Amino acid sequence: MVDPPAAGAVPAVSGGAEPSAAPAPGGPPPSPGIPRSLVLLFAVASGAAVGNLYYAQPLLDLIADDLHIGQGTAGLMVTATQVGYALGIMFIVPLGDVRNRRRMVPLMMALSALSLACCAAAPGIVLLLCALLAVGLSTVAGQILIPLTGDLADERSRGRVLGIVVSGALTGILVARIISGFIAHAAGWRVVFLCAAALMLGLSVLLRRAMPVTPPKSSRSYRSLLRSVPRLVRREPVLRLAMVYGVICMATFTIFWTGLTFLLSGPPYRYSTAVIGLFSLAGLVGSMAAQGAGRLHDRGWSTRATGLFWLLAVAAWAICGLGRYSLAWLLIGIVVLDVATQGQRILNQAQIFAISAEARSRINTAYVTGNFVGGAAGSITASALWAYGGWIGVSVAGAVLSVIGFGVWVVSQLRRTRKA
Repeated sequence: MVDPPAAGAVPAVSGGAEPSAAPAPGGPPPSPGIPRSLVLLFAVASGAAVGNLYYAQPLLDLIADDLHIGQGTAGLMVTATQVGYALGIMFIVPLGDVRNRRRMVPLMMALSALSLACCAAAPGIVLLLCALLAVGLSTVAGQILIPLTGDLADERSRGRVLGIVVSGALTGILVARIISGFIAHAAGWRVVFLCAAALMLGLSVLLRRAMPVTPPKSSRSYRSLLRSVPRLVRREPVLRLAMVYGVICMATFTIFWTGLTFLLSGPPYRYSTAVIGLFSLAGLVGSMAAQGAGRLHDRGWSTRATGLFWLLAVAAWAICGLGRYSLAWLLIGIVVLDVATQGQRILNQAQIFAISAEARSRINTAYVTGNFVGGAAGSITASALWAYGGWIGVSVAGAVLSVIGFGVWVVSQLRRTRKA
């Protein structure tokens, strides 16, 4: 069963997304749906925006050599981008509920293009760090597009449409890591940021032309808007549960991909950075396969599918553990784990967007903030796990977290049963 909106959810107002079914008395008219071409454009734009956060990661050594800085200082580039992104999620994404997103999203994409161009032109590490901070701050356009997708989609296809756009965001992460190294090897690290800037500028123009007019859904003040985010978390049990799932899911995702780099660069594989990047292609297969999770939501199977995805994640980690001895098992594990984690993300966002049509951007702010916390914790934990337990330690930790996620699902189902 799909989790229903919790009691006391903020009512939808005129200008928000509307289900195709008959609205409640006094509610907004039904949405006509969203064209497939616009869905695909949103998916590409979301992926490109999120990908901006990851271009620098494979280039740290190259940039450090070029700018004559130490590896520790170079690591601050990743930190600056992530800090900017966190600030953008908390202070910019909520504006999606009170601004015309047809203007807001292209503007953010254009600012991203400018920030990326500044990265390419930065003569030293200080200006590069400032530019990367601006990249993170402005690249939240993808997290504005996802709730907009929920607004424009009709009730019967919302899960399927969100599945495509959310998958596009994860695809952007994986593709950015692949192409960044190849472009830098062929033309230098500055060209990576120039290409990214050109892509963002082009998408800004396309989105400005293709996006429908989206009137503000609320007249709240900015201060009231920000204060309402924690109130939504306290009031909505569906959102709190999705946030717990999101934290665990993102932690396992980052633990895996961080640990995988250590595994593939050492014995018995000893692959180069370029070859390691190609393993993201297996993740793309899993990402594409997980799009079907949105259809499960549309059919009313969201809650049961959530439990199945957690069990699939446990199985995936068991398979990945064998990857220490077999490349074939490792590739299978990558695909299965990405299906499980990406399916979770799609179901989570489809369920929380059913809480309130008026507050989808703020709901997404709360959810993505939780994901950010989980991802940061996973990255830190992966290094410690590798130091003490190697790949086996990483695999056991991922499996334990997935079992915890399944346990949370079981407890939530028991509570629902008792309430019913």
